[in-house]
Amino acid sequence: MAIQDITWHEAAVSKHDRRHLNKQTSSIIWFTGLSGSGKSTLANAVDWKLHEQGLRSYVLDGDNIRHGLNKGLGFSVEDRQENIRRIGEVAKLFVDSGQFAITAFISPFQADRDRVREMVESDEFIEVYVKCPLDECETRDPKGLYEKARKGEIPEFTGVSSPYEEPEAPELVIETNRFSVEECADQVIGYLKEKNLF
Repeated sequence: MAIQDITWHEAAVSKHDRRHLNKQTSSIIWFTGLSGSGKSTLANAVDWKLHEQGLRSYVLDGDNIRHGLNKGLGFSVEDRQENIRRIGEVAKLFVDSGQFAITAFISPFQADRDRVREMVESDEFIEVYVKCPLDECETRDPKGLYEKARKGEIPEFTGVSSPYEEPEAPELVIETNRFSVEECADQVIGYLKEKNLF
């Protein structure tokens, strides 16, 4: 079957209907940053704060997704691009369902993040740069990955043997080496409130 033989089927319940039911808007909150910068920790802290306020959200975490949906992908440039493309498509489904899709992925390349931004409406993608100096990330090294990368045991490791492209114009920059997890999460929640996203 060729792609031209596939027809898009419009849903009976629209994104607007789902947002109305959930009493909230929906968007992708895309956390990007080096390994060890605190993306997953922050994403889950924001998720919890939204949950406490009765809002619907879900965290899509890089490691967790690679255990299932993206299990067969490696870490070549091509596989990383496909990893982010798939996550973008899944996150878009959450936006359509009237929820906040909170993603925590290194997503090292600006072009890949921009492609996800283009999948949704202009106000539905919030890029959050979880900024933390490389030496601090290496000091934290919660999974021991930097140590392995420095020994050459992990090829194409972001920040060591593969580049990380800092966001060009993120909606938010959160410096996790300067603020506590609670303070960082409050900065994100404050932004969402300021933009009347709930």
